[in-house]
Amino acid sequence: MEQMDGLDVVGCERCDDLCDSRSRIVNGVGPADADLLFVGEAPGANEDEQGEPFVGRSGDVLDDGLREAGLDRGDVRITNCVRCRPPDNRDPRKGELTNCRDYLETEIDRVNPEVVVTLGKVPAEHLLERDVAVTGEAGEVFDITVAGQPRRVLVSVHPAATLYDPSQKETFEAALATAAEFTDAQSGQSRLGEF
Repeated sequence: MEQMDGLDVVGCERCDDLCDSRSRIVNGVGPADADLLFVGEAPGANEDEQGEPFVGRSGDVLDDGLREAGLDRGDVRITNCVRCRPPDNRDPRKGELTNCRDYLETEIDRVNPEVVVTLGKVPAEHLLERDVAVTGEAGEVFDITVAGQPRRVLVSVHPAATLYDPSQKETFEAALATAAEFTDAQSGQSRLGEF
């Protein structure tokens, strides 16, 4: 039986391939009322092993980028479009993204962030429902509707892109700096009105 317990998905068996390849469901981490919600595509091997999104090398890059932007990992929420590791770390398939979409929408609705930050092409295209040129659109904010509510989505390159192409580091850090403009983690006061 599949269900959500708060923000966590428990017992989902919607995708045969993903159920076969996962060792666990990897739910989001971070405050349930975070101003910033970061969304990746799917857990990789490290995430599947540790049960937390964005650990390992990509997680280190994300953590460093957050610090550079004046943010702390503990102050943001981090999740994925798909909560189970695809076989061989392949991109999640359209049907898998669709099967997990209501979990993501429920998490976005319950967290109610000031902005959703997409980390990479897959989550950007999944939420914006169109082709996205991530490097060209990184740092841009788009108004969309998710689960009947208006939401702001900020596009970012994936942290791993900076490992394979160091020229992406500046693009990544600039997107996180834009995300930081939506929140003041130290005082808890949103600066959304200034955007």
